[in-house]
Amino acid sequence: MNPKTILVADDETHILHVVSLKLRNAGYRILTAQDGQEALDLARHEMPDLLITDYHMPRLSGIELCQRLKSDELTAHIPAIMLTARGYHLEPHDTQESGILRMLSKPFSPRQLLTTVNEVLQDAVVA
Repeated sequence: MNPKTILVADDETHILHVVSLKLRNAGYRILTAQDGQEALDLARHEMPDLLITDYHMPRLSGIELCQRLKSDELTAHIPAIMLTARGYHLEPHDTQESGILRMLSKPFSPRQLLTTVNEVLQDAVVA
């Protein structure tokens, strides 16, 4: 069985490294992008099983990235987890229109992230 593919988009190199390492060690195939446009291009080409994206990124924000993926029938099925600065809140219409299923505030624990990823991917299988 092929491992699930997760696209991680964040302009902070240390976040990309920590998230990628934790998920790769858990058996996932990891793709990384350092801005929203790079992530959009990779998602369209690779069709990952899950997107983990930061909110604040160059070229396209995480919200814009998720909205573009959601509006394209080829990528609309890709669920997303949004990483945000502590205390930042998205309105319900933002998450509904963008496919964002969960939000995690930075700093987060790698264990918490892995639990959230497993839950989202499990829910996607059931749905």
